[in-house]
Amino acid sequence: MIELFHATNDADSAAARKRVTERGLEERIRFRNVFYAEVQADLTARGGAATPAVWDGATLIIGRDAVLAFLDAM
Repeated sequence: MIELFHATNDADSAAARKRVTERGLEERIRFRNVFYAEVQADLTARGGAATPAVWDGATLIIGRDAVLAFLDAM
């Protein structure tokens, strides 16, 4: 399953979450809130620090524009 790393207090993360719901991707995307230490650790382990970020199982896509483009291509 694809993972969307996000922060609830971040406007760019909010845009990514909104895009997921607008496109009906909730069944395919797992929301991961970096507020939780274990989620932040998973993001860090995948090479990331900033949100929003998408992990597709092989690659970490970071940043609002890149994440939105990825979601639009699904």
